Amino acid sequence: MNQLYRVIGPAALAESLLIPASAIADRLSSPFSFFDGVTETVGTLKVIMHRPAATRSVGHGEIQPDGSLVLVQRVEDQGKPPHMRRWLIRQVAPGHFAGTMSEATGPVTIDQVGSRYRFRFTMKGGLSVEQWLTPMADGRSAKSDTTVHRFGITVASAEGIVRKIS
Repeated sequence: MNQLYRVIGPAALAESLLIPASAIADRLSSPFSFFDGVTETVGTLKVIMHRPAATRSVGHGEIQPDGSLVLVQRVEDQGKPPHMRRWLIRQVAPGHFAGTMSEATGPVTIDQVGSRYRFRFTMKGGLSVEQWLTPMADGRSAKSDTTVHRFGITVASAEGIVRKIS
């Protein structure tokens, strides 16, 4: 079950990866601009047969010359030592993004579905992660809902808020 606790870190990033669609339309040329700088994600992880655990991550993002996003997060999960997570994400088509994350065992895919974003990736132990980010009206935060499956059974879930800090 320790592997399940490590899911919240990726979930926390997923919570903080994309900018609200309204903010893009209003003032930004790239959804990655939200992550150019500092973001914070705060949430709660619920793993079956465990008490809920608080999670927090602080991300430092930088847009590369080719338009991709490099995001490095310090992940702090309750009861666990802090660790670093690295993401490299690029847009592959309008509304579609792909890349890598240091704790994923395969590619990360992100699809815009209406005004929301769906993240999908797998992790060690056969964990399949799906996360939905819903932009909030303030244009500087998003709600995150994450579900983790193993063998088709829900084994964990997480809820959180991602905020642009600077």
